[in-house]
Amino acid sequence: MELIRGRVAEADPALEMSTSHALLRRTSRGGPQHDALRIFRPTPMVAFGRSDANRPGFPSAAAACHDAGFTPVIRSAGGRAVACSSATLILDHVQHDPGAQAGMTARFEDFGALLAGVLRDLGIESQVGEVPGEFCPGAHSVSARGEVKLVGTAQRIVRDAWLFSSVVIFDDALLLAPLLTTVYDALGIRFDPASVGSVASEAPSVSIDLLEAALTAAYDERFGLVEADWESAVLDEAKATVADHLAEPQATER
Repeated sequence: MELIRGRVAEADPALEMSTSHALLRRTSRGGPQHDALRIFRPTPMVAFGRSDANRPGFPSAAAACHDAGFTPVIRSAGGRAVACSSATLILDHVQHDPGAQAGMTARFEDFGALLAGVLRDLGIESQVGEVPGEFCPGAHSVSARGEVKLVGTAQRIVRDAWLFSSVVIFDDALLLAPLLTTVYDALGIRFDPASVGSVASEAPSVSIDLLEAALTAAYDERFGLVEADWESAVLDEAKATVADHLAEPQATER
């Protein structure tokens, strides 16, 4: 499986979302030889689910992101709004699978266990399960002690392929929590800022580089990773479809 590291742009979160979706489409068309794990540290952004963009409070939520210096975008995977700083790791795993739809729950369970296991190996008392009042709530979130959320997971399924996206909050919980409070208030969705945690607060001796290496090693052991560069066709497709991931308030009010 290919391992693709890093951002594709200095500061264009919508293009980052579009690029991961382009990887998914490539795998759908091209078969298992195009399975890939992408891991990167985003520039500050809030990634909204498409259902968020249909809520009456979305323009206010997106405007609050801009005010805080975060770019609002629409992500390919499902779920609710997730805030990321540059102290966040995003893992986008795309895989060819003719039975993609039937395996959704099993993937949540499987990769949730994998991610929790990596955090436990780093000394964090991690577990899988929803934290009360968490952002992007889900039964397969990864938390510390069931009290603060550290990792959110979401999926996107297309014909013969799936995208499993994991957002790992390494640091900046104190920055993300108040922003998410404003965003979720605007969307009219329950949220408890105390539910936002970070790997750094749970394991101060762990660096983001060490965390990335541990996550990569877990995937390598499972799938066998080969370092790869971006294909120009993927980047071209991502640039052509970037508008699908823009989340500008004025675009929703037309």
